[in-house]
Amino acid sequence: MSSPAAAPQAPAAAPRPPRSRRWLELGLSAVAVGVAMMAYGLVGVATDGSWPAGILGYGAGLGALVLVLHVAVRWRAPWADPLLVPVATLLNGLGLALIHRLDVARDGSFAERQLMWSAIGILAATALLVVLRDHRLLRRYTFTAMVVGLVLLVLPLVPFLGVNINGAQIWIRVGPIGFQPGELAKIVLTVFFAGYLVTARDTLSLVGPKVLGLQLPRPRDLGPLVVAWLASLGVLVLERDLGTSLLFFGLFVAMLYVATQRVSWIAIGLTLFVGGAVLAWSLFSHVQARVTAWLDPFDAEVYAQSPGGSFQLVQGLFGFANGGLLGTGIGQGRPQTVPYAESDFILATLGEEMGLTGLLAVLLLYLVLVERGLRTGVAVRDGFGKLLAGGLAFAIALQCFVVAGGVLRVIPLTGLTMPFLAYGGSSLVANWMIVALLLRVSDAARRPAPEVPAESSPVLPSEQDASATQVVRL
Repeated sequence: MSSPAAAPQAPAAAPRPPRSRRWLELGLSAVAVGVAMMAYGLVGVATDGSWPAGILGYGAGLGALVLVLHVAVRWRAPWADPLLVPVATLLNGLGLALIHRLDVARDGSFAERQLMWSAIGILAATALLVVLRDHRLLRRYTFTAMVVGLVLLVLPLVPFLGVNINGAQIWIRVGPIGFQPGELAKIVLTVFFAGYLVTARDTLSLVGPKVLGLQLPRPRDLGPLVVAWLASLGVLVLERDLGTSLLFFGLFVAMLYVATQRVSWIAIGLTLFVGGAVLAWSLFSHVQARVTAWLDPFDAEVYAQSPGGSFQLVQGLFGFANGGLLGTGIGQGRPQTVPYAESDFILATLGEEMGLTGLLAVLLLYLVLVERGLRTGVAVRDGFGKLLAGGLAFAIALQCFVVAGGVLRVIPLTGLTMPFLAYGGSSLVANWMIVALLLRVSDAARRPAPEVPAESSPVLPSEQDASATQVVRL
């Protein structure tokens, strides 16, 4: 009896070619510019009853800048993450609208200067993306980055160059231009941390003594962490800058944990942080004032104390309470009653006029930005790129937590500004450069592997049979 004929097999599905998703990036960027223009226009409608005369110029300027960056991404990093540029553009545009709203209330010109710094930041990001063809080239300059980072941190202490503003020695001024070099230092030091830790992580991962069930590193391997701790204390003591000190030390501890995957480094870092915080509180009056304003802001003496009182914090809390769930509406609140509402307390402006709903939406945008950075760190193939992308993403996350926590009275105020949203040229330029570096690393992470010709790799007979029925899953 003859056997039945074999049923014909379906042809194997051909794999879909990977997509760069650049059109998605362009479309989302256009939506981001449109939302920013709408917010800008609503300020004029609420305050003057008509659309602002310069709304088209504002939208055209921001759109042209983002288009330049988009073209550079298409040219130099076609496989980069398509969400980084639109999210950063939306945050930058909303920040410009909020600052313009405060300018209308105070008859100021901060929004014009912020737009100028936005142009500088986006063009700097474009130049960095064009010049830096491979993020791994930065590893060659590991110790150069260390020297440059330390020089940037020390620059505000140079006589006739550093400027003391509100008790903090963190600014330099050259002619009419003021700049905060610590913002660039966090990028350069992240490059140093990534280059150093990718080389030393095997040594730092070695097992040491076991204490209370926690496996500690060897005592001689604690040197880098102690040096970072002392450097952060030095910034706090010499420049009276609590925010940069916290950001610098927290960034190093987080990258150390990512490099070694050892919880003991987190425990040691937290111990050193608590010790440094107690020491700073006991020695420095400005730290004591901020802790007192945090613990008891509604005390009459603390509220009226100047400087160092809680007036700014309490006014911000009243703004959040006035905004409620949906906010008073753009242009219909009174955020100008909060000191430094355009910079340190930009979240109070947002919370009052857009409410809890708008505040959570903006925080989710930051969450998306950080998540895409961390995803890039997971996906990229080289260890240096993993640490670089993870460190840059964590720097944004830590800065957002510290700023939001201070304004909402979860932790004491530190003086940092919200990335992209708050007024400040130094922070805006530095954060756009972070976006450029994440674009460069994500391009390497998402770039498809080159195809290997079939004749270059011999196939065993058993593999031929298996490959005939294999279906590629997408």
